[in-house]
Amino acid sequence: MNTSTLSLHAQLEPVAELLSDRRIAFLTGAGLSTDSGIPAYRGAGSTPRRTPMTVQTFLGSEDAQRRYWLGSHLGWRSFGTAAANAGHRAIAELERAGRAVGTITQNVDGLHLAAGSARVVELHGTMRAVLCLRCGQSFSRDAVAAQIEERNAWLDVPDEVLLGPDGDVRPETTEGFVLPVCTVCAGPLKPDVVFFGEFIPAERFATAEALLRSGDALIVAGSSLVVNSGIRIIERARRRSLPIVIVNLEPTRADAWASATIAASTSLVLPALLELLT
Repeated sequence: MNTSTLSLHAQLEPVAELLSDRRIAFLTGAGLSTDSGIPAYRGAGSTPRRTPMTVQTFLGSEDAQRRYWLGSHLGWRSFGTAAANAGHRAIAELERAGRAVGTITQNVDGLHLAAGSARVVELHGTMRAVLCLRCGQSFSRDAVAAQIEERNAWLDVPDEVLLGPDGDVRPETTEGFVLPVCTVCAGPLKPDVVFFGEFIPAERFATAEALLRSGDALIVAGSSLVVNSGIRIIERARRRSLPIVIVNLEPTRADAWASATIAASTSLVLPALLELLT
């Protein structure tokens, strides 16, 4: 064990003692996936970002849908093949060891499930599924990607791209791009994610609350807690006076309420915490 690892373990020992007899619920955000090659929205690991697509814009015009689907498709090869990192795997291992009750995530990349976590609430949905806005049929993202390539045989998808936080790439033009459609009713398609301006489905948030109630401590990993969904989870934890531990490279909106804050990479902290707790 090198000096930096020993130093991290020393920093984490009070946290491990705080959590020693508690079952942990996790709340995770984009900072957890930066080491998997998916940039965060803000802070360390983030990329300059244009105004995000809102649900009103997406639903309001086919041009907006072409812009979204072309940019998203150009990034899908990289986004869809991203692999879980050490932070995701540590959370899954804590769950298997009976030390974690599960994970509430703001991420749409599916990497918790890829790492082997069994109990995951994807608050903002998943980019790996697509819904028809007319009939409600669900499709895998890979099936929709295949349809896009069939309808746009001219499209050249680069092997390496500069991804945005949702796996999108800014297209230079949408001219000539043909939208994918539902193969059941020919209706318009939307990824199964909560866009800006949309509400998290009530039943999904209720499932997240139930997961939180089944634990007696909360670790926030890789979220700046700028999005209100994260703050709502924090508020539920505060009402129960749960210990809250925040692991994030940048300050967060909830640092003042935390029992401990750790300004370090989740890929380093979570494996070290796994060692100390198991």
